[in-house]
Amino acid sequence: MYNDDFLQSKLLERKEQNAFRTLRLPDDKIDFCSNDYLGIARLGETLSDAYLQLITYNSQPSSGSTGSRLLAGNYALIEETEKQIASFHQAEAGLIFNSGYDANLGLLSCVPQRGDTIIYDFLSHASIRDGIRLSQAQSYAFLHNDLNDLERRLKGATGNIFVVTESVFSMDGDYCPLSEIVTLCRQYNAHLILDEAHATGVVGKGGEGLAQQLQLQDDLFARVHTFGKACGCHGAVVLGSNSLRDYLINFARSFIYSTALPPAAINVIANSYALFPKMHKEREHLNTLINYFQSATIAYPKLISTTPIQVVVVAGNTEVKRVADLLQNNSLDIRPILYPTVPKGSERLRIVLHSFNTLEEVKLLVGLLA
Repeated sequence: MYNDDFLQSKLLERKEQNAFRTLRLPDDKIDFCSNDYLGIARLGETLSDAYLQLITYNSQPSSGSTGSRLLAGNYALIEETEKQIASFHQAEAGLIFNSGYDANLGLLSCVPQRGDTIIYDFLSHASIRDGIRLSQAQSYAFLHNDLNDLERRLKGATGNIFVVTESVFSMDGDYCPLSEIVTLCRQYNAHLILDEAHATGVVGKGGEGLAQQLQLQDDLFARVHTFGKACGCHGAVVLGSNSLRDYLINFARSFIYSTALPPAAINVIANSYALFPKMHKEREHLNTLINYFQSATIAYPKLISTTPIQVVVVAGNTEVKRVADLLQNNSLDIRPILYPTVPKGSERLRIVLHSFNTLEEVKLLVGLLA
């Protein structure tokens, strides 16, 4: 057997922190864990139709695109779907990437140049941070949702200035103050990039996201909408101008050097986007569950959130794992978020509410946390 003992020191360190990660299966527990906010991934008939329609596509196998978009992997359906999504989000153009991680990595690593400045929210997703790390621009974090700290950073910025934030933050469930950030970006001539991953399908009358809900879509340089949450599938799109689309096709390495998503996957994405505007009852029920959980009394601090992401702070890796095990033993699939994923002392239960959860299930959860 190959000698890879040099890996053991870091693994041991993680175990000593009681932060060692392992994979687990849901085991048919009640889902309070996934990002399938609207239950689209559970719509078997929709997914089955999507795949049955694509046993073949223009004589190509539906299970593979056979290459990158710049070589053999481009086809009519993916371009049609990009136009469909851009129209839905009131954008000039869109470019599909294989994941939200790829989209943020590609966009942020290639657009800002040496001498430019990137200013990003301190709680930005790892994909945003990794894209920034690959950029040649200088970068600075501003305190989470802190407009004064953002303006302080903007005053010292040079070159083309890019501000990056998220609509809904995945570990806190709160919104960014988008209107105020747009105002600052106008004042300092900064280009705003908004990751709408956890707002897609959920926020807005038709699930169009925070920017459109506030009618600010024309004030953004780029928006990233991902398909692995409420869409119930996989992939992402970067929305912006035709020029931005052309630029990404030419310079975004995570796009250029990746095999394209297959037609079957693209058709599922298109079907999900067709469903979003019709899912008013699902969003209404989801909001009922959110309001109930926010108003409930439990034994631990809750973060204020009007989104499906509800956070219960249980400090310490040992204690949060104990409470998560209690919930798991009562058939509730809720996972602990441990240090170092979140700062020490802010370990938490990340509880995700869905349109398919019942009020009785949420009452069971509240009772166990009380």
